[in-house]
Amino acid sequence: MHKAIIFDLGKVLVHFDFQPAYRALESVCPHPAAEIRRLLAGTNLVERFETGLVEPHDFAAQVTSLLSLRVDYSGFCDIWNSIFRQTLVPESLLEGLAARYPLLLLSNTNAIHFPMIRDHYPLVRHFRDFILSYEVKAMKPRPEIFRAAIARAGCRPGECFYTDDIPGYVEAAKGLGMDAVTFESAGQLEKELRARGIAW
Repeated sequence: MHKAIIFDLGKVLVHFDFQPAYRALESVCPHPAAEIRRLLAGTNLVERFETGLVEPHDFAAQVTSLLSLRVDYSGFCDIWNSIFRQTLVPESLLEGLAARYPLLLLSNTNAIHFPMIRDHYPLVRHFRDFILSYEVKAMKPRPEIFRAAIARAGCRPGECFYTDDIPGYVEAAKGLGMDAVTFESAGQLEKELRARGIAW
């Protein structure tokens, strides 16, 4: 019997695409979009930011220096947040689940992205708790972040249902005893929930 429902954020609740951000950065620096991606990938800045080891202003300053950006902190945040797009699951599904189960959000994210999501995507209001990599200081697929989610859920691993779009993260959750499935679409998720007797 399931006692808690846990969702990933990106490409499960909200779609994202980095290309608009790379194009926007391209307009305020001397590097083309493809080079920007390569330069960022050649550092561990994003990983350090998403594990809470770098504060937002320091992160923006380091990326600004790396890319020779001509933009202030507010402008940088606007660009950094421009990756997010449409929601992928009906809010009615989340509302119904939240009325019956503790609903938790488990995400690799950072202190620029998540406040914007919370302010601009009303569907997150249905979640009772947020297990965020930059607060936990660990990113999926590390076991620490999944253990934090299980602890916050207040039940056994097998009583947690979890969905994520990345198969490797689903396997990591299963390895800790969670009931986890790879997210493909809202319709597919609803079928998985119904098969387990999870109502909303």
